Amino acid sequence: MNPPKKKLVVVGNGMAGARVVEEILKRAPGRFDIVMFGAEPYGNYNRTLLSNVLNGSQSATDIFMNPLAWYREKGITLHAGVRALKIDRARKVVVGTPLKKDALAYAIDAAAVPDAPPVEETYDHVIIATGSRPFVPPMEGFGGAGTFLFRTIDDCDQIAAYAKNCKNAAVIGGGLLGLEAARGLMTHGVKVTILEAAPQLMIAQLDPESGQMLRGTIEAMGIAVKCETITTKIVREDGRITRLDFKDGTSLATDMVVVSAGIRPITEIAAASGHTVNKGIVCDDQMHTSDRDIFAVGECVEHRGRIYGLVDPIWDQAKTLADVITDFNPQAGYSGSLLGTKLKVMGVELASMGETKPALPDDEVVIYREPSRGVYKKLIVRDNKLVGAILLGETDTAGVLMQMFMTGAALSSRRADLLFGSSTGAPVLSVFDLPDHAQICNCNGVSKGEIKEAITLGKCHSVSKIGGCTKAGLGCGSCKGLIAQLIEAYAGEVVDDASEHYYVQGVALEKSQLVAEIRARGLKSVSAVFRELAGGKEDPASKVGLASLLKTLWAGEYDDERDARFINDRVHANIQKDGTYSVVPRIYGGVTSAAELRRIADVAVKYNVPMVKFTGGQRIDLLGVKKEDLPGMWKDLGIPSGHAYTKSFRTCKSCVGTDFCRYGVGDSIALAQKIERRFQGIESPHKMKLATAGCPRNCSEAYVKDIGAVAIEGGAWEIYIGGAAGGSIRKGDLLVTVKTHDEVLQITGRFMQYYREHGKYLERTYHFVERVGIEVLKQILIEDSEGIAARLDADIQKAVDAYVDPWKEAELPAYPGQFSAPELAHALATAENNG
Repeated sequence: MNPPKKKLVVVGNGMAGARVVEEILKRAPGRFDIVMFGAEPYGNYNRTLLSNVLNGSQSATDIFMNPLAWYREKGITLHAGVRALKIDRARKVVVGTPLKKDALAYAIDAAAVPDAPPVEETYDHVIIATGSRPFVPPMEGFGGAGTFLFRTIDDCDQIAAYAKNCKNAAVIGGGLLGLEAARGLMTHGVKVTILEAAPQLMIAQLDPESGQMLRGTIEAMGIAVKCETITTKIVREDGRITRLDFKDGTSLATDMVVVSAGIRPITEIAAASGHTVNKGIVCDDQMHTSDRDIFAVGECVEHRGRIYGLVDPIWDQAKTLADVITDFNPQAGYSGSLLGTKLKVMGVELASMGETKPALPDDEVVIYREPSRGVYKKLIVRDNKLVGAILLGETDTAGVLMQMFMTGAALSSRRADLLFGSSTGAPVLSVFDLPDHAQICNCNGVSKGEIKEAITLGKCHSVSKIGGCTKAGLGCGSCKGLIAQLIEAYAGEVVDDASEHYYVQGVALEKSQLVAEIRARGLKSVSAVFRELAGGKEDPASKVGLASLLKTLWAGEYDDERDARFINDRVHANIQKDGTYSVVPRIYGGVTSAAELRRIADVAVKYNVPMVKFTGGQRIDLLGVKKEDLPGMWKDLGIPSGHAYTKSFRTCKSCVGTDFCRYGVGDSIALAQKIERRFQGIESPHKMKLATAGCPRNCSEAYVKDIGAVAIEGGAWEIYIGGAAGGSIRKGDLLVTVKTHDEVLQITGRFMQYYREHGKYLERTYHFVERVGIEVLKQILIEDSEGIAARLDADIQKAVDAYVDPWKEAELPAYPGQFSAPELAHALATAENNG
């Protein structure tokens, strides 16, 4: 007969609270009736991804780890939006109160719902997982309009909304959280300044040299950095922030302030309930508080005098607590965590572990630096063991170094192998030497033993299947090499999960094989590809990708079956959330005329366009256009399509260049217009945004475009490829320096064609360049190592010659009903499914 269930109440529904519940359910499903209190009105989400929500590269729903449905499926009672205030230890009851919807969940004085009855839950055991709240340095004027903290989804929403009406934003805090907040703000059109009290950025993870190198990289992105700066006062005029005053007597004009200067444990419920509290809630090695029935876990905990603010210790604590409370391993103990992290800061790869500077006279320090690329690598070795490491800009060996650091493994005598990998290709670290409890995936807390079990019992013999079974490798990805070694060790070989490499899932061929078959068989329509290469079985999700590829391969010979196209490509305009469309006319190089502007204005009035907006690509966007009005609008405009709706060459921004600018050394406007007239409408795996800059001051942002041409002294042009400045930020790699506009056009077209042929569907150029490698691309495109340069030039010319302005279909629609309203419902559904 099974013993009666005990009741477990978990106070806190963040990453620690949800993770410990997951660990308990693994060990003893059905042992407890579980009730959780969460001050936020949501399920559990990944706070480390909040900067992605703030910058718009991910939605809030994308970062949920345990949505509300998960709690229902597991039989867990979740009091979402209810803060637990006290643990009545005499009655063994947890008492909570509902919070107002707009309350700051982590605030000490968060507003409760007036007159709401308390929420009470009896318990046998309690786990306190209240986490931490942002630390606000002492300053006058913090609070109220224009001041924000950066800790929750709601914070992101409020910051983004306020930034719309601001020009300048200040972020107080130059640690990891502050830089992430600054990264999020960059996309909201404000000039960002980071203010750090310490002499350098990220002082906990970097030494002074790497901190200075990171600062230079960040400043090159257009963000200002002020170190050794302490804010004393936020100054307002007429209720709005105007400036910050600093301790040294200087000031900074700003419209809003985001404080992200560290965290402090949330301990009020423990203190109110009579537990021992110091910096955090004091716990022993089994995560008991001073009451044996009450445990604590996560950032609210103080263990052996230390508090932690990274996820790795949370995972370790959660496993120990779950072992103890379920009797799975009653003797389990947590002895503390070595701290190491791998992350991307402002788009820059970084790994840091342990000590950042030598502490003993005999410590061995190994440093490699490459300032021009922003690469810095440092090892601190003591007694032939790794006690600290910094990898900035290049982190290929981070996974191996992290394991050596965590396990105290003996190091190779060739220290260079630790920084760059073995010259023989042999693994630097044998996975057989790692104990089963060694953590392989730090992002998701997955051990060697769990991966080994998935390999031997679950028959997961590919890296992707290990990810599906255990979540290992689904975070930053630095552990995938070790996962592959584990598969080789325990299964003999890594299975190539071929479907990962298919160009589209509906045709079982990777891109080069698919292209070869299409050319050999002369397949010029999507239906023909399915008929010949997929046994006649059509996969609707694969149609759009195949249509793009076929148009790339066959140019004017492509058989355009419009049902294979996304709605944007069928009607040559960008569908909006309300079913209307945006129309962006081509404005070559960002230069227009009074006559064109008058026509655009007349069209906006005639068709009652609700919004006319300048785009980031130096064009004009007419938003809110009815589908049936598209043909008439195009005729009245008399301007070609700007292709702002499709996966193709979009636009080429330009600066003033030599026409008016006193700094210009190259005619960037003429070059941009030549580029745009030549490559307009060229299909590609993903959109391509280009720019030309008349000097290295880079006013048109050419360094961070898919392809950018920058004029330098002597009349030459540098061509950069693989840049990005959206959700991902990357300076392009220098491909070549040439002397003339014609050479720029030739190399631009050659790279475009190679990308069109070898890029994966929906792979942006910045991922493509990183995947292939700039040195390989130089050999192929500049040195012609494969003898294909002439063929690439000829093929891009065919695509150029095949160009037809799609807005000509205003005169002769491609199919009946192309611009009629009945297709709208299907179009909106398709748009939602395609993101």
